[in-house]
Amino acid sequence: WWQLPVASHVTCQWLCVLILCLLPRFGWAVGYKQGDPVILYVNKVGPYHNPQETYHYYTLPVCRPKEVRHKALSLGEVLDGDRMAESLYNIRFKENTERQMLCKLTLSEKEVDQLREAIEELYYFEFVLDDIPIWGFVGYMEESGFLPHSHKVGLWTHLDFNIEYNGDSVIFANVSVKDVKPEPLEEGGGGHGVGSGGLTVTHTYSVRWFESTLPHSRRAERLRDYSFFPKTLEIHWLSIINSLVLVVLLLGFVIIILMRVLKNDFARYNVEEDGGCDDLDQGDNGWKIIHTDVFRFPPYKSLLCAVLGVGAQFLTLVTGIIVMALLGMFNVHRHGAINSAAIVLYALTSCVSGYCSCSFYTQIQGQRWVWNIILTSALFSAPLFFTWSVVNSVHWWSGSTQALPATTVLLLLGAWVLVGFPLTVIGGIVGKNRAGNFQAPCRTRNIPRQIPQQPWYKHTAVHMAIGGFLPFSAISVELYYIFATAWGREHYTLYGILLCVFAILLSVGACISVALTYFLLSGEDYRWWWRSVLSTGSTGIFIFVYSLFYYHNRSNMSGLVQSVEFFGYSLLTAFVFSLMLGTVSFWASLAFIRYIYRSLKMD
Repeated sequence: WWQLPVASHVTCQWLCVLILCLLPRFGWAVGYKQGDPVILYVNKVGPYHNPQETYHYYTLPVCRPKEVRHKALSLGEVLDGDRMAESLYNIRFKENTERQMLCKLTLSEKEVDQLREAIEELYYFEFVLDDIPIWGFVGYMEESGFLPHSHKVGLWTHLDFNIEYNGDSVIFANVSVKDVKPEPLEEGGGGHGVGSGGLTVTHTYSVRWFESTLPHSRRAERLRDYSFFPKTLEIHWLSIINSLVLVVLLLGFVIIILMRVLKNDFARYNVEEDGGCDDLDQGDNGWKIIHTDVFRFPPYKSLLCAVLGVGAQFLTLVTGIIVMALLGMFNVHRHGAINSAAIVLYALTSCVSGYCSCSFYTQIQGQRWVWNIILTSALFSAPLFFTWSVVNSVHWWSGSTQALPATTVLLLLGAWVLVGFPLTVIGGIVGKNRAGNFQAPCRTRNIPRQIPQQPWYKHTAVHMAIGGFLPFSAISVELYYIFATAWGREHYTLYGILLCVFAILLSVGACISVALTYFLLSGEDYRWWWRSVLSTGSTGIFIFVYSLFYYHNRSNMSGLVQSVEFFGYSLLTAFVFSLMLGTVSFWASLAFIRYIYRSLKMD
């Protein structure tokens, strides 16, 4: 114990380092004077339909400086696949440029084939100017006719930069190729074929400045309204109203039906009850007769408590992310800000998982609390590390910028070893020492009661199907927009609606859990502990099945790199939903069971 202050000091030091490394650069205005250089960074390229398959811009045979100088990035930007480097474009504040030569390249046949393949796969590029992303396509492709068939591929060798400014700050920037003729790359076509001496191309650019009335503080609105990628997200009030109506009807159904049924049960059970808890009429049946078994502790206590602890951690983390988004901490100019915040919050909320898990484990008379803390810390981090290892290996093999550098991997590992895990241990120790009694309204007999054979509609699989489908149906419409944001090009801005839908999801899960738990107990089956976790926790299965549907029917993603990342992280997302909803389901069922057994006239 004498080493605990030293360990806590190291943890605090690493926590400060972690927060400083992860903090994104805030969008403060950068003041320019007339003629000041405005640095344009080249970032990444990739197939248009595979958002997570990205490569460094300089992997293509394009104009590049002799010495490539990279920009310092936050960890969130690195996780987002950003690899910004300085370019040869000479852009000066409020100074127009016409047909300025960037460079002249002689492309070999192999390099032309590389460019042609990139254009045929609809490669786009991303530049960054004053934290403003600029997108454009690498080239032009045209398919026409059947007989004869025409296949034309051209490279954009001239770019027009249109930049808006207000006072001394940059407001918006984009690139266009209007009225520009592409350089043909079809082999041997139009006198531009690749001969033995290669293909010579000259890259040029123009810069035009336009004055804007939009203040710098609102420039995110300008980028949000601009659409290089197709926009599909709108305020979908109809789906929200539909979900709210579903929740109101479900809540009303559960409350009215259960209250009426419970009222009749209480009246029947208490009408002639004069004895103690153990003096029951043997003619009774239903949930009262199992009062001496309903609080019998379940098998696999440590695993159950670990699920509840990690579920509570993610409930805290998701709520924190949504609240931070509502406060305006994430906007389109802060690259990787949500990734950074999620890592910081995951490290900080590790104490929540340790406290909740070890506290409840002590209440239900668990003895191996050290093993419980280790299991809690590894329940999500171990699957995450395995999934990331597979995905990162595929990205590394393909040369994608999504592959994390060794320094980033060491930083993340250090964050978990020196911040996340110690906070889990500290939370577990505090939870163990502050844990009270379990507070069961009835005593538990030593000999368990025999459970009668249950009808098919009370089996675990049926409860999982019902308990998983109803919460999923409440968020199914919103789930499309979340997938379009995470696996597409959209910027999600409807955080108020997202908070509402999240509350709807938890409310539906709690109501369904209470109803299914009552039906389980009414059949004299007291094995509700794990059943309550699995009933609505199965929503994660429906979410993963939906991800399969989204991949095949709602997206154009393809290829090994994109598919491995999509299915790997979709599986992790479904696991997180299962943990969160399983936790809410369990605590709702426990509160309900304590209420009904406490309401009986028993000593």
